Amino acid sequence: MEPAVSMLATAGAPGAERAREGVPMLVTGFPQADVEDEFLRVRRQQVRAGLGRRLRHQPAAAGRLPTLDEVIPVPGLRGGRYLGLQTIRLDTVAGSAEPRPDFDRHFRPTSNLDRERWEEVALAQRRGAAMPPIEVYRAGGLHYVSDGLHRVSIAAATGQQVIDAYVTEVPAARAAGITQAASRS
Repeated sequence: MEPAVSMLATAGAPGAERAREGVPMLVTGFPQADVEDEFLRVRRQQVRAGLGRRLRHQPAAAGRLPTLDEVIPVPGLRGGRYLGLQTIRLDTVAGSAEPRPDFDRHFRPTSNLDRERWEEVALAQRRGAAMPPIEVYRAGGLHYVSDGLHRVSIAAATGQQVIDAYVTEVPAARAAGITQAASRS
């Protein structure tokens, strides 16, 4: 009998077998304790990144999650062409469809307010529950999450390479500038 396959590491997907390489991930045999530790590790990374920005005298906005309205020709315009279910590389997920102050540009939680939800989703994933695909808009080759920020955050925290997503393509006016900015961070 095969184990349940989550959308975070789909069997046969490129990089799925290396999903957790290079990420220090403690597996104690107590999933609840493991997800609590994982959340705290990610929060510490986010706090250190924020302190680093302050010490370098960078604006607070440098760490915020980019939004889709920054790259589409007419802010607020949605629609586009629905492309269906696809497996996308996690490193192409660049931001969110709407402004979300609860995650930074690397999809790390910016406060403990979402801790319970983050841990609940992470625990379900660790226990092998099938996760629904996220929903994204594709603009200029980058993806902006409209549903599933917690799933993206957990996938990033656990070193996943790919994630399943329902993709809608929208025209991008300034995607080239955002692509360059995203690659520098």
